[in-house]
Amino acid sequence: MTDQPVCLTLIVPDQLREELLDYLTDQTDLVSGFTAAPGAGHGAGVRLQTAAERVKGHADQTAVQIILARSDASNLLDRLRASFGGTKLVYWILPVTEFGTID
Repeated sequence: MTDQPVCLTLIVPDQLREELLDYLTDQTDLVSGFTAAPGAGHGAGVRLQTAAERVKGHADQTAVQIILARSDASNLLDRLRASFGGTKLVYWILPVTEFGTID
């Protein structure tokens, strides 16, 4: 059995964005790179932190995607739980059937 690659997606409130991106950058044993893109969180479970978010009706967030081995994703989630516990980071993991670079 091989350790299949997965895509770990993290949804980060803008208030934690820089702290989390710096943290991920430091996890060089698990994370070789990642992509971060701005997003807008909607729904009953989304906390609108600022007056501007309440007026806009959505939370300013960042979606971070990381391709890594399934076991590394589990290890990274354990670290995130220890370092960012209580912050309500949202995550999901999807299998990756193919990953590469077009040269």
